[in-house]
Amino acid sequence: MTRRIRDVMSPAAVAVEPMTTVARAARLMREEDVGDVLVTYDSDLFGLLTDRDIVLRSVADGRDPDDTTVGSVCTPPPVVTLGPDDTTDRAAELMRRHAVRRLPVVEHGGVPVGVVTLGDLAAADDPRSALADISRAAPDH
Repeated sequence: MTRRIRDVMSPAAVAVEPMTTVARAARLMREEDVGDVLVTYDSDLFGLLTDRDIVLRSVADGRDPDDTTVGSVCTPPPVVTLGPDDTTDRAAELMRRHAVRRLPVVEHGGVPVGVVTLGDLAAADDPRSALADISRAAPDH
């Protein structure tokens, strides 16, 4: 069933500025129990930093997380985004085409208002699916 993104997204997206260190962003991800943070500058979306970006573009390259900025390792502009009034079908199509699992949700010319994940789409499509169950499960700390 097709739904609007505003009905399935996580509205309380965590955001940091491009000059934030990777170490600080990683601690924030842990504290907020998220796998990504939006990288914003003056309320506009600059990029998206995922846990995978930290591993592949920082740790695996031997970069010091206390000296490396998120702006230097995040997914750079242009970032694929959705609007709150877009549909879950559109989100799935963009995720498939760009091989991503998360999409920032923006409005008013680029102001981020949330994030929609593959798990959000799975839960909206079939709340009893395995991916929906996994996405709702408490983290194993």
